[in-house]
This record gives sequence, C-alpha cells and structure tokens, in this order.
Amino acid sequence: MEILKLATEWAKAEVFSTRFFIFFAILFLTASVGFWQLGKTDIAKAYIIPTMVAGVLLLIIGLGLFYTNKSRITEFETAYNTDAPAFVASEIERAESTLKEYKTIVFKAIPLIIAACALVIVFMNTPVWRASMITTIAMMVVILLIDGTAHARIDNYYKQLITVEIAIRRATPNETGVER
Repeated sequence: MEILKLATEWAKAEVFSTRFFIFFAILFLTASVGFWQLGKTDIAKAYIIPTMVAGVLLLIIGLGLFYTNKSRITEFETAYNTDAPAFVASEIERAESTLKEYKTIVFKAIPLIIAACALVIVFMNTPVWRASMITTIAMMVVILLIDGTAHARIDNYYKQLITVEIAIRRATPNETGVER
C-alpha cells in the first residue's frame, strides 16, 4: 500500500508542477496582448506573434500534462489493486523511459536550441528574428526550469520504485518455495 501512496503523491506533485506551464502561458499571452496594445516600436510589434505562439504552446503542454497526470491518480489505485507487482514493474518501465527522455530532450536538445537561438540573435538584425529568438529562449528556459524539477522528482520516484521492487522480490518465494 506504501507504493500506491508514493505513486499518488508523485502524480499530485506533477499536477501541481504542470500548473506552472499554464501560469507562464498566461504570462506570455498577456505579454502578447500588451505588445499588441502598447507596442509603438518595430521590435515591440515584432514580439506580438512570437509571445502568442509561445503562450499557446506552453498552454497546450500544461493542459496536456495536467489532465494526463490527473487521470493517472485514479488509474494508479485500479492498477495497484489488480496486480501490485505488475503495477510496480510498469511504473519502473515508465519512469526509466521518462528519465531517458529528460536526458535527451531537456538536458541536451533544449540547451542546444537555446544556443542556436543566441547565435541567430548575433547574426540576424531584424526585429522579427530577434523577437522570435528571444521569445524562444524565454520559453525554453521556462521548460528547462519546470522539467528540471520534474526530473528530480521522477528520479527520486524511480529510486523508491526500485527499492519496492527489491522488497517484493525478496518477499515472493521462487518456484522451489524458498524465499530469494
């Protein structure tokens, strides 16, 4: 039963974390409206579309993750009550896959995107390019910030799952009836 509590707490923390995507989406969308209404210079006008696009993308990410993790909370209890060892094994597999994705996407691809955008800023001097690249960098930093904390949570969750799996294996007798 401890594993169910652990999984539920992890999912609730993820639901809370995804609200920050929604919060930053609202900030980007508000900035877009602000640039639209108050922007007098070419660079200010150039920010309207990029900040709107970034806001919409962050909103999609936030709402998608929010509902996915919210539904997981109820699914965890059903899966655990059906077959606890299979639930632990599937969660370990999912956590491993997610950790690999974080390693590749969040900690390699996003910093490369930020660096590429910074280079474009150096070489492109038009307001639209600069506004687009600065907005992209800001959005990537938001994703990096939120997913960096999510990585730490799922890594901790994964380690706890491994501990539970080891305990389950020790408690389960093998084919000869002798405990492992």
